[in-house]
Amino acid sequence: MSPNLPAQMAVAVLRSTTSGDFHDNRASEGKPVGRRRVFIQTETGCVLGIELDRQDNAHTVKRRLQLALHVPAEESSLVFGDLVLKNDLSAIRGDSPLLLTRSSMHRSSSTPCLSPGVKDLHQSDSSGPVEMLGCSSRRAPMKQLVGDAVKAIRRGVDPVPVHSGLGGAYYFRNSSGDKVAIVKPTDEEPLAPNNPKGFAGKALGQPGLKRSVRVGETGFREVAAYLLDHGSFARVPPTALVKITHSVFHVNVGLSSGNTCSRKRQCISKIASFQQFIPHDFDASDYGTSSFPVSAIHRIGMLDVRILNTDRHAGNLLVRKVETGDGRLGGWMDLIPIDHGLCLPESMEDPYFEWVHWPQASVPFSEDELEYIANLDPTRDSDMLRMELPMIREACLRVLVLCTIFLKEAARIGLCLAEIGEMMSRELRGMEEEPSELEVVCMEARRLVAEREVLCPKAELKKEEEEDIQFHVECKVDDQDNTYNSLRAFRKHPPKLEESIEEDEEITDYFTHVREGSAASLKGVNLTETTKRNQTAKAYDRDETLPFGTSFVRLADMSEEEWGAFLENFQVLLQSAFHDRKWPQNRGRSRGWG
Repeated sequence: MSPNLPAQMAVAVLRSTTSGDFHDNRASEGKPVGRRRVFIQTETGCVLGIELDRQDNAHTVKRRLQLALHVPAEESSLVFGDLVLKNDLSAIRGDSPLLLTRSSMHRSSSTPCLSPGVKDLHQSDSSGPVEMLGCSSRRAPMKQLVGDAVKAIRRGVDPVPVHSGLGGAYYFRNSSGDKVAIVKPTDEEPLAPNNPKGFAGKALGQPGLKRSVRVGETGFREVAAYLLDHGSFARVPPTALVKITHSVFHVNVGLSSGNTCSRKRQCISKIASFQQFIPHDFDASDYGTSSFPVSAIHRIGMLDVRILNTDRHAGNLLVRKVETGDGRLGGWMDLIPIDHGLCLPESMEDPYFEWVHWPQASVPFSEDELEYIANLDPTRDSDMLRMELPMIREACLRVLVLCTIFLKEAARIGLCLAEIGEMMSRELRGMEEEPSELEVVCMEARRLVAEREVLCPKAELKKEEEEDIQFHVECKVDDQDNTYNSLRAFRKHPPKLEESIEEDEEITDYFTHVREGSAASLKGVNLTETTKRNQTAKAYDRDETLPFGTSFVRLADMSEEEWGAFLENFQVLLQSAFHDRKWPQNRGRSRGWG
């Protein structure tokens, strides 16, 4: 075996005690301590299965990994979503995926990160070909699909690579050769280290195509979209997060040289999303969109709004013609949304809703749709995702909460889907993006939280709230109405080109103040404390945050108390935003607006 064989192809199971075709382990559900298995993924995509004993901590695990990866324990970190694990591992449930990162000060551009030695290539994975990760209560639809795929693999029916798209994807088939699932390895995403289509270059955990969606984290977002699609209202295909082993997967050889060839027939384990394949006739880009049912556009658009989908285009809407009662194809079509890897960003982003300009989006919601929206509970949804996908970042959940509240309030006062999408989308002024109406509300709500912290220290604020909270609420409503209307005036009436330079500079300064108001108002105030997920929080550090990029609003750096105050301000300010949009038509009065 050549000594130059890429180390990232290694697959090692350090202490595996399981074997078989398909494992559906539930012994550790609800038991965060005791013997359990986890899957460690390196920055370059290598997956290692390891069993944790009751006495294990982060340091002992890293010492064991050091023997396989030849990376000093003090130079690496174990990351679980937001958390950098320092000692206690009791919060890590069985079959959870962890990311092993190497400190940037120890990285070298000439050597792969966290590379196993050549001897580790001889180690094989004695567990099954497919391992479902987590303890999802909605995994039942996937068990039969996984079983069919495993049987086919045993019978020599190999998966088929998908040649379209920017990332690596594979059709897994059943024993008859029919497609049953599409698998997307997290380390083959666009920009990921083992991308097979020439778009490699970043380690897992670094900013991706969307700077607020990290490389290697689109897989669990696919699962999140499925879990959030209550009652299959939007028709998201069943999806699960898996550890999957096969020789069809791609591993780049010589990352530093840019070579993207792969070694054949080497069984490789990957963390991947596993989604049911939906037979379809074409996608929405191949057909006139005006013929699609209004209800189909509405249910998909409602999901997109909730999860702040930044990549909803016609190409990821599958179209399936529906047969009539006599077996003939009728004129009715069903739409199936796929590709949700760029939803739930870590900060407010500019979404891409192609449906926003389709005529169906301007049709008012039906009573059934309004009832569905009214029954949405963002707090319950967040708690559910924390349980089902414990690696999800808190900032993603805050985006979910914010956008669900926005959808519920917008629907309540009578906005249609197109109006909701427009309020969430940014506009271009010249060559620069302008914050969306939703982002303007968020920025003002953030500024008000910062001002409250500066003007009223916590102890004093608590006393004042007990004495005259109603007075502050009433004053706040008036003040926020005036402030928001001023911001909207600038958006709706930009200065003409012939106006003076001084006036243009004044407006530019005002928007700069709005964008940076939070930072300017936070001098002397500590906002770095973030929500802790359990009582053992002192054992963890926060993972490094993403760079600002084009984000006007960040949510991750607010403490839990500040987040609560932010939501209160946000909901009050929303009323001014909706009033500004709806008042000219005098609509919304029937829903209590007046």
